[in-house]
Amino acid sequence: MEIFHIFSVILVISAIFAYINQQYIKLPGAIALLLAGLLLSLAVQAVGALSPQFETLVEEQLIALNFSEILLEFMLSFLLFAGALHTDLEKLRESKWPILVFATVGVSISTAVTGTLFYYLMMLLGQPIDYIYCLLFGALISPTDPIAVLGILKKAEIPKSLEVSITGESLFNDGVGVVVFISLFQIAQMGIGNIEGSFIAELFIMEVGGGIGLGLLIGYIAFHFMRRIDHYQTEVIISLAVVMGGYSIAQIFHFSGPLAMVAAGLLIGNQGTKLAMSEQTADYLTKFWEMVDEVMNAVLFVLIGLELMVVEFRWEYAVIGVVTTGLVLAVRYMALAVPSYTLGLHRTFAPGALSIMTWGGLRGGISIALALSLTPDMFRDEIVAITYTVVLLSLVVQGLTIEPFIKRVSHRIQV
Repeated sequence: MEIFHIFSVILVISAIFAYINQQYIKLPGAIALLLAGLLLSLAVQAVGALSPQFETLVEEQLIALNFSEILLEFMLSFLLFAGALHTDLEKLRESKWPILVFATVGVSISTAVTGTLFYYLMMLLGQPIDYIYCLLFGALISPTDPIAVLGILKKAEIPKSLEVSITGESLFNDGVGVVVFISLFQIAQMGIGNIEGSFIAELFIMEVGGGIGLGLLIGYIAFHFMRRIDHYQTEVIISLAVVMGGYSIAQIFHFSGPLAMVAAGLLIGNQGTKLAMSEQTADYLTKFWEMVDEVMNAVLFVLIGLELMVVEFRWEYAVIGVVTTGLVLAVRYMALAVPSYTLGLHRTFAPGALSIMTWGGLRGGISIALALSLTPDMFRDEIVAITYTVVLLSLVVQGLTIEPFIKRVSHRIQV
């Protein structure tokens, strides 16, 4: 019951601040709730100066909630399925090669280059971290967060084709990024000398191929049953079974749960709504998952803000985080540009698309959750604090400026 009470408090806080923002402030919902969580963290710490027991109690409750576990093993399945469900597969197909390349080659380039630059940066600043752990940082910070991207781009006036490319890439590079992180985590735990190349290749193929295959399989099974009935309540329950059952099966067999949810969501959201459901059922299903998406997003972004209380901050970590944010953005552009110009993909893009995809590639809760999953001997405290700084700057600065950035780039192109 304790977890229920904690979630109840967070949901009440989310509802109050969502109302205040909608009525008075008018910021993008995700950013408003993130800032609300941050303000609440600071308020609790201010009260803690007078009553240390109160601050300790709140911190203990947040630690008990286990942000990493609650996001990666519960919320992520719902959020990715909901995001994929509302993605237009036809438009996604038009950008399939860039999305595939960016989600694989791009993430790999970004992981290696970010990890290497981070290694030398930490050495330069007198805070050396072993190279393998720097690569782990590169892996967890490289994927753009589909939850953050989808939540903020909804409010930005962006060309539909570019929105599909950014969200599609985010949905897939998140799953691939988690697989890269898991592979490097295994190397870090077992030691590079005890790992064979074939082991990593098998792990990668099993996670990626198994995840996508499982998602398509359970999506097709759900499609088969939905096609035989016309009862929206039952079909909504079937979609919930796909998410919860499918994600559990993926974890049991060590497949990529995120990729399974993306594949299942794309199949049901496109083929399912057109061929297996009546118009009324499709309407109920999509609206149900829109609400799930909104509620989960609200809770997630308040939680990100509240996590400030359990992150061990020192001023040097904040400074390193600011510098690292610049590095991450520069590497993001390079990781998009190199395969684009090498393979000629840039010819299919609108002018300025790579700049917009770079600035619109937000980092979010998944990066924090992966950082929190590190063990203490992996420089966990330093990496968590730096990751948190990068995520905050990404969401607030890039998130608040993405729409004017798009307008500025578009204006330069027209001129």
